[in-house]
Amino acid sequence: MHSSQYTTEPPYDVIIAGCGPTGAMLAAELRLHDVRVLVLEKETQPASAVRIVGLHIRSLELMAMRGLLDRILPHGRRRPASAFFAAIAKPAPKSLDSRYAYLLGIPQPVIEGLLEEHAIELGAKVRRGCAVAGLEQDDEGVTVELSDGEQLRSRYLVGCDGGRSTVRKLLGVGFPGEPARTESLMGEMEVGVPQEQIAVTVAEIRETQQRFWLRPAGVGVYSVLVPAAGVSDRAEPPTLEDFKHQLRAIAGTDFGVHSPRWLSRFGDATRLAERYRVDRVLLAGDAAHIHPPIGGQGLNLGVQDAFNLGWKLAARIRGWAPDALLDTYQAERRPVAEAVLDNTRAQTELLSTEPGAQAVRRLLTELMDFDQVHLHLLEKITAIGIRYDFGAGPDLLGRRLPDLDVKQGHLYGLLHHGRGLLLDRTERLTVGGWSDRVDYLADPTAAVDVPGALLRPDGHVAWIGDDQRDLDEHLSRWFGKPAH
Repeated sequence: MHSSQYTTEPPYDVIIAGCGPTGAMLAAELRLHDVRVLVLEKETQPASAVRIVGLHIRSLELMAMRGLLDRILPHGRRRPASAFFAAIAKPAPKSLDSRYAYLLGIPQPVIEGLLEEHAIELGAKVRRGCAVAGLEQDDEGVTVELSDGEQLRSRYLVGCDGGRSTVRKLLGVGFPGEPARTESLMGEMEVGVPQEQIAVTVAEIRETQQRFWLRPAGVGVYSVLVPAAGVSDRAEPPTLEDFKHQLRAIAGTDFGVHSPRWLSRFGDATRLAERYRVDRVLLAGDAAHIHPPIGGQGLNLGVQDAFNLGWKLAARIRGWAPDALLDTYQAERRPVAEAVLDNTRAQTELLSTEPGAQAVRRLLTELMDFDQVHLHLLEKITAIGIRYDFGAGPDLLGRRLPDLDVKQGHLYGLLHHGRGLLLDRTERLTVGGWSDRVDYLADPTAAVDVPGALLRPDGHVAWIGDDQRDLDEHLSRWFGKPAH
């Protein structure tokens, strides 16, 4: 791209490449702070494949924090918070500390549509049929070139454009990891044999082959998962004949499958971007990390990236962010992605049909009868066990606060606007000159065992205590200089 000198203010503060769940969520988070956002989506139409995805506990909590959960719930199906880790079936632990302790199964086009609608309602602009082809950044902003040659200008660019991210490639950011070793076919289709016959055959095969199921997904429709014949580098979906061939190879029958609703393939490639930020260009979601879909963490990890990044990037654009605030995005989220990549690697090993892997699986199945073991693994998968490193302090520091009962109702109801919140049980603290960025709640009855807690806009506890001077230091650390 030819270098240009720009002297006028860019028309956008942030351009987001990709209008999947991560991009749409990020756009909405930025709009809560009046940031001018343009989302570019290369696809002309929303995705039509009716793949069911799962919103985990932490994502449900974040949706509740923004007042979105009531809009989403009618479109999904609640399932128990169990059998997440390597598909090992156990009842949910009794000590699960969340008001939203379930999985919400929801069609991917529906959740993407609801999040895009939410972003547009808040004032984000979405342009479809626009693919990023080039970028160039300078001290003032980023010039984005589209595939038709059009050039757009913004102060920042965020690549939320998936595992094959153009933005990441244009930046030259490395994406090391392991290529796919196995591939699976997944889809929804009708079957031509009785349910009883399916149940018997599937139960027999799943004793040794975990990457195989036929599960009811509606009247006469089944969700089908079957190992692929090998690993391909093709991006296009498989055919119904591919499914039939693999079903016959593994089950001895193709179950008379017909009339597919959607068909897809996925591998177990595992990769992590070396950096999440190069000056004014950032990466989020699958553009920053890919991993096998086991445990259903991918969409959730991306949405949670957006919640972490949104308020920090908005703070930078609004001019009140402390110098290091935007750097905390990579410092906090990249280790989380590393941990997810590790747990999916572990789960993938546990799905192997090899005798050693099967022995480890049987051992772990026994260990998960201990509530603390099961809880630990469940917290990993559902992201409620995350603790960011905010320095020395009580265990709650850096963790998310559950949706407590407070005198105004529920705590998360006070976080709809994406601002910080001081929860003060002493009734002696104040947010002072930060009241334009941080809300205040005096509630001596709040069900939390600390005198005062400062919450960031993503619900993580940034400070605990009862000393005003110490609080002011932490307000400055996270929310910049006071307005007065």
